Amino acid sequence: MKIAIGADHKGFAQKERIKKNLNESIDWIDVGAFDAQRTDYPIFAQKVTQLIQRKEVQAGVLLCATGIGMAIAANRFDGIYAGLVWNKEIATLAKEDDNMNVLVIPSDFVSNDQLIPIITSWLDAHFKGERYQQRLDIINKWGGL
Repeated sequence: MKIAIGADHKGFAQKERIKKNLNESIDWIDVGAFDAQRTDYPIFAQKVTQLIQRKEVQAGVLLCATGIGMAIAANRFDGIYAGLVWNKEIATLAKEDDNMNVLVIPSDFVSNDQLIPIITSWLDAHFKGERYQQRLDIINKWGGL
């Protein structure tokens, strides 16, 4: 599976941890940041979402201090369902109920011990479809960028 991953300076260290610890079955497409120097999160949200839109990857992971900015930026793009996740249960439900294709992690509020279990819970979950798809269809009618 190919997954795009991006982070600003605040999420850089956890991005690197994710790639190091979840690299057997995932081909990570890293869009940056490539160091901990200050940078702007919308740049990485756009890069990840565009890879998903072009079907070059199946999903995305974004990290910044609170995750809120990344989620706002990512959700501006058609076909993107980005959500802020801080524990395994939310990660599972976000995929099952909302078919979330961009996992957004608040790096200042998720410990290194929580990080990998959150991602594996999201990856292991499956979208329920049916009435949940109907809800996404309503959102899709609204359009975007």
